Amino acid sequence: MEGTAKNESLTSYVKRLLVDVVHENPILVGVSFGGIIIQEMSKFIQVRKLVVVSSVLSEKEFPKRMVLAQKLKLYRLFPTALFSNFDALQYFMVSKNLRKRLELYKTYLFMNDKKYLDWAIATILNWKTDLHLNNTQVIRIHGENDEVFPLKYINTNHCYVIPKATHAMIVYKYKWFNKNLPLILNPTKL
Repeated sequence: MEGTAKNESLTSYVKRLLVDVVHENPILVGVSFGGIIIQEMSKFIQVRKLVVVSSVLSEKEFPKRMVLAQKLKLYRLFPTALFSNFDALQYFMVSKNLRKRLELYKTYLFMNDKKYLDWAIATILNWKTDLHLNNTQVIRIHGENDEVFPLKYINTNHCYVIPKATHAMIVYKYKWFNKNLPLILNPTKL
């Protein structure tokens, strides 16, 4: 999917993404910003389930620093250009562990265009939801040590909390996801 225009609305972006959803009544899985995207998608199509991983269900779950960044528009100062050039960032990584982690991010953070990242951060911080999910089955999976959306702000009712997991748990806790996600999606197979 192409990036987005600077002032494209979230609704417009979501409708462009929906062109690729070919199944009826799908199960949508979204990680981080993708969790917000799938919630917005469910406003336009019937979904069987939403699996929201490392994300929020409402702007009410944003940590205080995000609320402040939104109010003061501090997100405009975020150095997203750094993420456009992972190779240059590697020179600043002193430890082997950090270089290895950067390689993983490079692999999985495929949308690293500065224009897209600027738009996505502003869109996340300015997102408001109407809590339309009442009739949709939502499965939440969240890391105990999520540094982007800290657990203390998350409504953990009906939430699978993964011990010691961070915001990037989809990468580092893949064995947990491989084992448990099929069972969570189809509990009759338990």
